[in-house]
Amino acid sequence: MIAPADLDHCRNVIRTGSLSFHAASKLLPASVRDPALALYAFCRLADDEVDEGTEKGRAVIELQERLDLAYAGTPKDAPEDRAFAAIIEEFDMPRALPEALLEGLAWDAVERRYDSLSDVRVYSSRVASAVGAMMCVLMRVRDADALARACDLGVAMQLTNIARDVGEDARAGRIYLPLDWLADEGVKVDDFFAAPEATPEVRRMVKRLLAEARRLYIRSEAGIGALPMNARTGIYAARYIYDGIGGALKRNNHDSINFRARTTKAQKLGLIGIAGLRAAGSVVLPRSPVIYAKPLPEVAFLVDAAAHKSVTAPTRMSGLIEVMSELRAREMAKQRAQGVAAE
Repeated sequence: MIAPADLDHCRNVIRTGSLSFHAASKLLPASVRDPALALYAFCRLADDEVDEGTEKGRAVIELQERLDLAYAGTPKDAPEDRAFAAIIEEFDMPRALPEALLEGLAWDAVERRYDSLSDVRVYSSRVASAVGAMMCVLMRVRDADALARACDLGVAMQLTNIARDVGEDARAGRIYLPLDWLADEGVKVDDFFAAPEATPEVRRMVKRLLAEARRLYIRSEAGIGALPMNARTGIYAARYIYDGIGGALKRNNHDSINFRARTTKAQKLGLIGIAGLRAAGSVVLPRSPVIYAKPLPEVAFLVDAAAHKSVTAPTRMSGLIEVMSELRAREMAKQRAQGVAAE
């Protein structure tokens, strides 16, 4: 499958560039951990550039080009790309999944805003649930019900991220809270960017977001028992540790402007212990009927793609084409402007 030298390179990239993911991956069996590290290494460079860099659009365009080459069986001559091409072949990775992630990163690059909670879930399905679906593929889980619950977990984790980062995002000129919530609370985006404060209105929105995340964390648990036994502790741990961030926010009175919520090392160890107990108990407990709940409408295309069901999503594909065209137009305009300035 993945060449040993390429896998070693991916491990080193994650070990030095993402301590939290590297630590969490140790709870997974090697059969899942190794391809997961390679997958994360492939996507990480574009993700980091979009979050923190200055060449956001270029990074996303390059990721699309790398995806095209990998799916053509002619990956770019780099360890991450060769490893990802091996994952595509070994696991029959549906292209719709990494392309959904690509679309979410493109939305970040164009600084898209979201009108409603449903729109925020649509965004979360791209940047988080797509990763959850890809992890299921790496575990060779194609059951639609289990995939739906994995996507619930992805949305819950992303909503937690958004709630935690409200202040940090505002100081960077970004907003992920639903715009209709801001309107209901009488908060104007430009005023909030100019002076982010933990007002009662902002705290209420953070609280609402965490309530939706909490609902989905609980719903996601029903699917963990459908995963391979040796992978359950790691997934339960991710569920509890991210939910723990929400607990820390609650203890700070939902102030994510002046505080960055986190779990301590001791708390993480305790939550991992709870995860181990839950994983052991999931062997004997019957399947919860919640596992059969329909997927969120915003993630249904991911479930269908990963389960190898017929996927009819022309609108979604046209959305990806549209945002990538916008990014390319911006890059061309930037290059023209730089050329004029150089003259």
